[in-house]
Amino acid sequence: MAITGQCLCGAIKYEIQSPPAMTGVCHCKNCQRQAGSAFSTLASVPKTEFAFTAGEPKLFEDRDTNSGNPVLRYFCSNCGSPIYSAIEAQPDTLILKTGTLDDTSGFKPMFHAWCDSKQDWVTLEEGVPTIAKQ
Repeated sequence: MAITGQCLCGAIKYEIQSPPAMTGVCHCKNCQRQAGSAFSTLASVPKTEFAFTAGEPKLFEDRDTNSGNPVLRYFCSNCGSPIYSAIEAQPDTLILKTGTLDDTSGFKPMFHAWCDSKQDWVTLEEGVPTIAKQ
């Protein structure tokens, strides 16, 4: 059964054919700015498993990153919802923004990244690996 998701306004909808291989939370400042929140929740999805069922996202090429590597950020041009990101180091993978999933009940982070820029009030769950920088 396909996993589905959409942007806030519903203009962009997608399906994933199998569960994500990896889930995590990014605390980098750019993800905070993009999400308008303290962090971004993510899931690694093979490009071959992902398909749009409605709409197409707009691209913002984020070159001002802590790693120095560009992040391609895809979002709805109507409502602004971030849909996924892509990086050159993983050309066959999409990094889905899990807040867009229709059912988020199964999300459990496997790690927290860029914890050196985590907001002070955020408490991390014990037992989940943390990475100071990516």
